[in-house]
Amino acid sequence: MHGEGFTDGFVQKRSDKTMNKPILSRRTALKGVGASLALPWLEAMGPLTSWAAGSTPASQAAPNRMAFLYVPNGKNMVDWTPKLEGALSDEMPAILQPIAQYRGDFSILTGLTADKARANGDGGGDHARALSSFLTGCQPRKTDGTDIRAGISVDQVAASRMADLTRLASLEIGTESGAMAGNCDSGYSCVYSSTMSWRSATQPLPKEVNPKLTFERMFSAGSAAERAKRDAQRKSVLDLVKADFADLNGKLGRSDQRKLDEYFSAIRDLELRIERAGKFAEPKAPAGSVAPTGIPPTYEEHIKLMCDLLVLAFQTDTTRVCTFVLANEGSNKPYPFIGVREGHHDLSHHGNSEEKKAKIAQINRFHTTQLAYLLGKLKSVKEGDGTLLDHTMLAYGSGNSDGNAHNHDNLPVLLAGRGCGTLKPGQHIVYPKETPLNNLWLAMLNRMDIKTQQLGDSTGELTRLA
Repeated sequence: MHGEGFTDGFVQKRSDKTMNKPILSRRTALKGVGASLALPWLEAMGPLTSWAAGSTPASQAAPNRMAFLYVPNGKNMVDWTPKLEGALSDEMPAILQPIAQYRGDFSILTGLTADKARANGDGGGDHARALSSFLTGCQPRKTDGTDIRAGISVDQVAASRMADLTRLASLEIGTESGAMAGNCDSGYSCVYSSTMSWRSATQPLPKEVNPKLTFERMFSAGSAAERAKRDAQRKSVLDLVKADFADLNGKLGRSDQRKLDEYFSAIRDLELRIERAGKFAEPKAPAGSVAPTGIPPTYEEHIKLMCDLLVLAFQTDTTRVCTFVLANEGSNKPYPFIGVREGHHDLSHHGNSEEKKAKIAQINRFHTTQLAYLLGKLKSVKEGDGTLLDHTMLAYGSGNSDGNAHNHDNLPVLLAGRGCGTLKPGQHIVYPKETPLNNLWLAMLNRMDIKTQQLGDSTGELTRLA
């Protein structure tokens, strides 16, 4: 091999005795000075089946992934909830209309609650409690000091069990930075309002909002000095692995060559978009600090870049666990690009004003439009006998229900993907009142073959998903 060579795998010549055996390891990565580029699934890696039970000595089961997407300030629930239980029809509520074309790929789960985890006995702070308990099922300790405490989140339970299977145990991303200290919500630390992932009860995992830094983390793009040199020379990470690529490409069949070309084109497109973002829009930085490069000029492009990075992370099996906070809980971000100039949080306290509720619905539809983009991307990636969406469980929702009332029962929750055949999407399922949201997370863990008896306030595994 040229350069630093492949890692964790090599190409073998086929013989009559090895026709049914993979000739390329799933963990193969292209290497170069300051870069390591994981590969998507290729036919040379051997047959891949969506059903673990259907795998044979000549095939392997596709890996199951989990993603958690969070949107703040609740929903207009009447515009979110399907009228009837059962199979989803093409007559979607207003907020779900942007994803109507994918109605066979997701289910709406009604009746789930975080109520038991958020007994409101310590006054205000419902936004902080909403995000910090969403994946933990634990009410956070009310403090704006260093003695923060919540609970381990479902994504980190999964990450800790699968850390040796992928290069990154998990990926935490977002689009709105947040403070990790100080008082942001009625005596609750700012960390609670901006962090969804908790490695332990006292160790929150801050999200990365910069697409450029996320990209570099995923592709091991070298030291800071090496990255600065590459940026100055306007070099792509693909330039660093081109020798290994040429060596590998010559040994692949036409179908795999085409897949590899499409994959490289997607990476280069992502690099160019990140580069343009760094040129044309620098965010405001606090006094005495330097603004990071790579933040896109528009919120929509920011979300799409992060969605593309999530897809690449799953496609290359760089990680199987990702959390994505589209905006911090209690966010007062305005949405002038869709005609909403008022802040999101201010509007969520609509007081039953029809004008304000209409604007909230616009914001909610904007978010599900971005979800449609992500679902489309996942569904477009072929993997074995299915798609990346078939091999993913994607939960989307909010820790508040009606933002005006700050209630945390009957949460807006959507579950997309087929989880390698363990989920049956296309349904509206209504659960009994006060069914813990953590019962869903428990069910998802068990579908990752991570057998867990208890998570936060769970009372058992959620049923009727398959």
